[in-house]
Amino acid sequence: MKTSFLKFASIFSIAFLLYACSTVPIIGRKQLALVDDNEIQAQAAVAYNNFLGAAETKVITGTNDATMVKNVGHKIASAVNTFLRENNVADQYDFNWEFNLIQSDEVNAWCMPGGKVAVYTGILPLTYNESGLATVMGHEIAHAIARHSMEQMSNQYAAQALGAAIGASTSKSKWGGLINSAYGLGGQVALLSYSRKNESEADRLGLIFMAMAGYEPSEAVTFWQRMASAKSSANNPPEFLSSHPSDQKRVNDLKKLLPEAQKYYRK
Repeated sequence: MKTSFLKFASIFSIAFLLYACSTVPIIGRKQLALVDDNEIQAQAAVAYNNFLGAAETKVITGTNDATMVKNVGHKIASAVNTFLRENNVADQYDFNWEFNLIQSDEVNAWCMPGGKVAVYTGILPLTYNESGLATVMGHEIAHAIARHSMEQMSNQYAAQALGAAIGASTSKSKWGGLINSAYGLGGQVALLSYSRKNESEADRLGLIFMAMAGYEPSEAVTFWQRMASAKSSANNPPEFLSSHPSDQKRVNDLKKLLPEAQKYYRK
């Protein structure tokens, strides 16, 4: 009896996992979607506000750099909205965009689900100009558009669900636990590490987004070459590269993606 129940639970679990999928826009890849995207965005908004309000977080406002971050961010957000409409998936996204420059020596930037973006001052010397900044912001925003956070949390959840009866392991409270562990609800934001597949997708979509926003996509190659040099010359890799493959293969892959991105740029 117990064996039959476990077999049934396993079959039901596999069927459930196969059914619960979404598709990455343009890429066309199916991804696991077991965590509610609306809940992720709500939790991310809380975490982002807590991060901005934390005593150790200094948000820069009123400077040329702060203005540049917001301007580049809004240009890319506008391009993303156009991209989503053109691909008939705009109704699947309800982002409330925010762009802030954070005073920190960390070479870092990130975008939470729902369009909550932070750029650290430590990365600006490497972005060098607006195009470099657009490369970074386009790449990080691409992770959010491709729902890579949802996918990574779904993978964690699936590992838990397959080890227990489905009825006991699909509660929303466990979704909240995964979200909280991924993003934290204090001043320190613990972001998920993405897979190489996720990074490649973010590179491709990021190129398209920056091109649609009016930035020459070939500037992305130059930026990642600067990042690779920074990584090789530093005792510790920049935080921005801690989970990002930054090597010659990435640069070569970006070069192969340029013809597609150039079509969006010329439009």
